[in-house]
Amino acid sequence: MAEIDTGGGGGKKKGPKKQSTKVDMTPMVDLAFLLITFFMLTTTFNKPQVMEVNMPDKNNEDKTQKLNEKRAMTVILGKDNNVYYYQGVNNPEVKKTNYSDEGLRKLLLDKKKEVRQVTGKDIFVVIKATEGSNYKNVVDVLDEMSITSIPIYALADITPADLDLLKKNNLE
Repeated sequence: MAEIDTGGGGGKKKGPKKQSTKVDMTPMVDLAFLLITFFMLTTTFNKPQVMEVNMPDKNNEDKTQKLNEKRAMTVILGKDNNVYYYQGVNNPEVKKTNYSDEGLRKLLLDKKKEVRQVTGKDIFVVIKATEGSNYKNVVDVLDEMSITSIPIYALADITPADLDLLKKNNLE
């Protein structure tokens, strides 16, 4: 049994002798454990956040669409948290940026505005990851797509032509 002795001790005082009082702490400990148990059982834990990725229908593989080259932008995720990008398909000029607000986010916003002014339609971003990139890089780029409200983007496998393009520009 837990108790606290609050009695005075040892001085020489004249007068009536005081009795020592003892406080039993057992009910307090029981109450504390009941409260802890109650709050543990009634709390809600954080739900895992899920990022929605829509995949194309495998039954409609034969359907293709023509895409204006000015609307297409490719983002390549490289090793050491580097981001490379180019616009168009024919003779693209590969440039390098980073994941910061002034890097990838500003680039996406500027390109989105530029494509909208030139074509009147939304930009189409193709995201390709190299062997040196990691899962966090892909999630960061998908977050940027959401933040910048890019409505049309796709995850694709990197091609040997893309890797050759990076090597040709001494970027990877």
